[in-house]
Amino acid sequence: MTTDIPAGWTLSASAFNWSSEIVRAERSAPDIAVGIVADGIASVIEVELGQLWRSFPVPTDAEAEALREALAAVGGRVSIVGASIDDWELPARRRDDAERLAFLLPQLHAAHRLGATGVRLPIGQAGPALLNDLLPHLHDLDLVLFEEAQGRQTPTAQAAEYDAIAELDDPHVRLLIDISMLMPALPPTYLEQLRAGGVPPELLSRLTDEWRDPATHDAVMALLRSGGVPGSVHTLYMDMLVRFGRSDAAELRGILPLVGAFHLKFWDLDDSDSRVSAPIAALAAELAGTDFRGTFTSEWGGLEWLDDDAAEMTRAHLALARGALGAGAARPERLFHA
Repeated sequence: MTTDIPAGWTLSASAFNWSSEIVRAERSAPDIAVGIVADGIASVIEVELGQLWRSFPVPTDAEAEALREALAAVGGRVSIVGASIDDWELPARRRDDAERLAFLLPQLHAAHRLGATGVRLPIGQAGPALLNDLLPHLHDLDLVLFEEAQGRQTPTAQAAEYDAIAELDDPHVRLLIDISMLMPALPPTYLEQLRAGGVPPELLSRLTDEWRDPATHDAVMALLRSGGVPGSVHTLYMDMLVRFGRSDAAELRGILPLVGAFHLKFWDLDDSDSRVSAPIAALAAELAGTDFRGTFTSEWGGLEWLDDDAAEMTRAHLALARGALGAGAARPERLFHA
């Protein structure tokens, strides 16, 4: 399998993969981020502002510049910064758009100080009014706002949100697609968690062999509505309704011109039947021959139920992803399905 990927395609790693270590706090979050580069795992990284500094949501210039300089010293840089909007003020009152903008602006300035390409928010969270208010700031700071879609948030399911980005027609607002949208099968380690938690064998069999069958979704919903989901795995069970998708890469074809980055979400490294590598290769085939220039970031979702070493998992996944991207780009199937 070739490891060559097209010029302008950049592999990166998310510092989110080290969340368990960040929580243990044996090293500071900035030191962990620098270590990703210093250890040769990736020279380009994504970071989460909420994980980096206690000063969040108003990081200081000194903090951002110190991290930028520390990364540069080991040959690294930040690509995209995970930002957030706290929509609620206490006592319970929804912030208006002016307050939401004020909450977000210090994060944009921190991203700029970090030398990032842009900031990331969940698709639709900003909303049309705030997007318009953000545009002048994005232009002034030369940042892109990436709206992230994942799991079941397909162009069909979230049509209004995708359309809003298209209607803006501004390169400072782009989509970030998480390939959890393109899962051909569920991760074996996830299924084992459900099995150990007491999910009925009949449903487990269907989840194992018929994940993309619409009837499987009906069965998942039926157990949830019946109250039969064991409490110990209820949160994990909900991933099937939100975070795990059933789409094909070809379904993204119409929105690819709006996409500026991808998250190569992985849960474990069991690639039997190419369940990890196939969606990456299919995506690369769709992108081959386009003018896409952006990042493909390794993001590990399975840390919620696995305690494997983040460095080992990310390094192995990046190697697998490089091979799959190269193989997919070498066989642009999209040219044969126009």
